[in-house]
Amino acid sequence: MRKFIIVFAFMAIAVASFAQNEWSLERCIQYALENNIQIKTQELNTQINQNQLQQSKLGILPGLNVGANENFTFGRSVDPYTYEFSTDNFSSTNFQVSSSVTLFSGLQQYNSVKKAEIDEQASYKLLEQTKNNIMLAVASAYLNVLYAMDLLDVAVQQRDITALQLERTEKLVASGSLPLQNKYELDAQFANEELNIVNYENQLDIATLSLAQLIEITDVESFSVSKPDIDKITTESVLLTVAQIYDEALAKLPQIEYAELNYQSAEKNLAIAKGAFMPRLTMSASYGSGYSSVSQMIDNISLGTPVLSGFATDNVGNILDVYQYSYDYTYKNKPFSDQIKDNASTSVAFGLNIPVFNGLQTRTNVNNSKIYLEQSKMQVDQAAKDLLKEIQQAYADSQSAMRKYHATEKTLESMQLSFDYTQKRFDEGLLNTTDYNIAKNNLAKTQAELIRAKYDYIFKQKILDFYRGLPIRL
Repeated sequence: MRKFIIVFAFMAIAVASFAQNEWSLERCIQYALENNIQIKTQELNTQINQNQLQQSKLGILPGLNVGANENFTFGRSVDPYTYEFSTDNFSSTNFQVSSSVTLFSGLQQYNSVKKAEIDEQASYKLLEQTKNNIMLAVASAYLNVLYAMDLLDVAVQQRDITALQLERTEKLVASGSLPLQNKYELDAQFANEELNIVNYENQLDIATLSLAQLIEITDVESFSVSKPDIDKITTESVLLTVAQIYDEALAKLPQIEYAELNYQSAEKNLAIAKGAFMPRLTMSASYGSGYSSVSQMIDNISLGTPVLSGFATDNVGNILDVYQYSYDYTYKNKPFSDQIKDNASTSVAFGLNIPVFNGLQTRTNVNNSKIYLEQSKMQVDQAAKDLLKEIQQAYADSQSAMRKYHATEKTLESMQLSFDYTQKRFDEGLLNTTDYNIAKNNLAKTQAELIRAKYDYIFKQKILDFYRGLPIRL
């Protein structure tokens, strides 16, 4: 008993592990959204638009530049700070800090920021649209896998039925009740159904590979999908009208809003182009200073020996000697900090640039921007019309698929009753093998048609759900 419990536990763990490795449609879609290259590329495009928005905002701030130059002079030249001729080799250094800001430019900077904000929003809508397209493609590929699974199941069932008939026929031939020809015909039928199984297995492998590649799965060998109960899948989209589905699509799908954002971006682009007609007012400020290696200053001043230079009389007529004093001094290089302070200069300037004529470049840009704006407006109208046409076509397709599915169900019911009667006649020896195989093949063909109609109907319904903005689930 204990061994049985242990074995049962291991079997349960194995089954649970296998179930976890199977991929549902929701898991496939989520994995595709995280790993698909097209989505990753569009996500990078959104980051570019984010950077452009940040750049346009920072472009309004004043610019700041800091620079320094070091010059070495040889031979006779003029010192740039003392303006004296010098024959000594010397070096000079100058520093400068400058800043400029645009005070008015026809609101071009403001409109550039607004345009960048709109472009960023549009990039997110395009990303959302890309994700929707990938989800729809994954759903289609997933249903192709399920369709291939069902075809394979039908082929295996047909093969198993033929195997039972072949076993029974072999016994009847051995007893002499049936001719050997019946066995040969069933052998051929069995071999043909074995070939059908191989073909459907290949079809299933290809469908599974296509799904794995679409969602960027690398370990294809261990990839398998879970099979939901298709008969329990329901949808209410078929109960709505085209107008109702279209209204939901306008509110939830990104196509129309993306086109409208592009139109708004074109409006801002036109405003930027018109801004070039306006005067441009700028303000700039700068601070600079410098240092020269030959700049000197007087040092060590002392009083020299007095020299008699003449005579003078005082108020009472006395004669007095007049002496002239001289000063002794030396020179030294002026300190760096003193030179930086003494040579400092500051300036503030305002500039006004009035466009008069530039080869009609501004007017051409404005005219082209008007054309782009009109094109964007037409694209909004076209996007709305395309969406309505797509929904109308999807709705018509779903109605047609539903009618075909129900009609094929009735056909299969009739075909199954006919085959059951044929089976009884064949078992009673009242029908030859050829006619039996024909009836059996017709039943298998109708079963395949029903499977195809069922998945086509489900996919068409999911497309309508997609246009309504509903998540794609099975």
